[in-house]
Amino acid sequence: MDTGYLSSMNLTGANQARSFAGQLPAQRCFTIDTIQAPKSSRHMNFPVKSLVLRNKGKRLHRRLGALQVVCQDFPRPPLESTINFMEAGQLSSFFRNSERPSKPLQIVIAGAGLAGLSTAKYLADAGHKPILLEARDVLGGKVAAWKDEDGDWYETGLHIFFGAYPNIQNLFGELGIEDRLQWKEHSMIFAMPNKQGEFSRFDFPESLPAPLNGIWAILRNNEMLTWPEKVKFAIGLLPAMVGGQPYVEAQDGLTVSEWMKKQGVPDRVNDEVFIAMSKALNFINPDELSMQCILIALNRFLQEKHGSKMAFLDGNPPERLCMPIVDHIQSRGGEVRLNSRIKKIELNPDGTVKHFALSDGTQITGDAYVFATPVDILKLLVPQEWREISYFKKLEKLVGVPVINVHIWFDRKLKNTYDNLLFSRSSLLSVYADMSVTCKEYYDPNRSMLELVFAPAEEWVGRSETEIIDATMEELAKLFPDEIAADQSKAKILKYHVVKTPRSVYKTVPNCEPCRPLQRSPIEGFYLAGDYTKQKYLASMEGAILSGKLCAQSIVQDYNMLSLRAQKNLQSEIPVAS
Repeated sequence: MDTGYLSSMNLTGANQARSFAGQLPAQRCFTIDTIQAPKSSRHMNFPVKSLVLRNKGKRLHRRLGALQVVCQDFPRPPLESTINFMEAGQLSSFFRNSERPSKPLQIVIAGAGLAGLSTAKYLADAGHKPILLEARDVLGGKVAAWKDEDGDWYETGLHIFFGAYPNIQNLFGELGIEDRLQWKEHSMIFAMPNKQGEFSRFDFPESLPAPLNGIWAILRNNEMLTWPEKVKFAIGLLPAMVGGQPYVEAQDGLTVSEWMKKQGVPDRVNDEVFIAMSKALNFINPDELSMQCILIALNRFLQEKHGSKMAFLDGNPPERLCMPIVDHIQSRGGEVRLNSRIKKIELNPDGTVKHFALSDGTQITGDAYVFATPVDILKLLVPQEWREISYFKKLEKLVGVPVINVHIWFDRKLKNTYDNLLFSRSSLLSVYADMSVTCKEYYDPNRSMLELVFAPAEEWVGRSETEIIDATMEELAKLFPDEIAADQSKAKILKYHVVKTPRSVYKTVPNCEPCRPLQRSPIEGFYLAGDYTKQKYLASMEGAILSGKLCAQSIVQDYNMLSLRAQKNLQSEIPVAS
């Protein structure tokens, strides 16, 4: 998804000690201590609930030898009846049901991340011909992944698919790949920094509707917040509950910390909940993050019964998610080209786009043009003639946030973990998961592979891999006190990969909202897609997919104008007879 001269990813990977010998087992099993359940194929769905250790609303203290869930998937939740899911489905049907064009438009799209793939997919659904250009040799942009020499995958980020992502859920259904999402128990699990090796859970009961299931989860957890703190927090949230979306949008000018102080919310709520939440949402701390971001997430999670329920993709994103979209695009006449880096946006005399000039010297022309790259890449390539236009000038406020994704393969199976996403509550780490348990393709019954988000990363993105791994191991020693030591005197590192992204999703700091552009630019025939563009899901995979749909919708709505422009351009190229 990166185009231009600045790479959006600085990809690095180092091997240490040795790599795995042999292949991963063809079977996976549910293990509770030494009790083994019947084996199942590691590429099947798991609607069956295995034995599971639950401690609803209480701290769970687990040491070596304790009963433990190794892996368990849950059935897909019923999402179809939610308003947001139905609205997303209606937007998808807009493209399928739109009038077939008499002459399909050829739309050139820069960037094959989720925003670009989404734009191309829905334009193809509407009967047009997208030409999707990706600068690198891998699909996915911020969900890209690579296979190392041992056949193991390492990813740009730890990607979670929420029930509150209606456009993504619709997309999986449209592609017929819903079974590629591995749904987990409806819980949010936080490490306890002051009690190393212990966790505290927020369990959402299936028997209660929203928002009661979320309220129940909060009330039942007495490890992280006291009752007085819960009451003050609830009172602080009352204006958001009463004021709705207008109130939420009005909080864009405040950081999370400023909003908490204004509402009289205790500092411990920040320490216990919002630091972890802020880092998970935008890779930054509450003293930087806009409160609007938190309120939008809380609104989605509390208003939909399954909104905060999480799923993992069952394998690497380029093959398991991006390729089905590519196949869909190509089946409808579209094209996807890798290793096609945009060097310059060439203009016509009237300031509209003439063509995209590629770094290999070729030129790509179309009836319309879309930039679906990260905002930092777009800013490098905005033509000088456009830079003083307010629409483009405001983009300077939008800057990608650095993040680091760490993968560590250990010589043993770690026990102090869950088959779910975990909030580390570490000063250096955000969320993490044992991917050898949570993901079918990465499953290994004998060795753990931890994938961890290192954030905030601004002070670390320029440091060496060795420094990053050493710091990560220091934090892991607190999360796994009986199993991991910083000096590797316990679990040994077999290998690791570090993926640095100097400019990831846009940094959602206060007063960014007015700077986010609509997908239709003031330049006729030029459009934008990306999570930074105007849509209600901010910087997320869902936001990227929705931005692509909105971009495609704008192009379809502009068909007559674009078609007329194309005819005029064609006529102007015909030589006049002498």
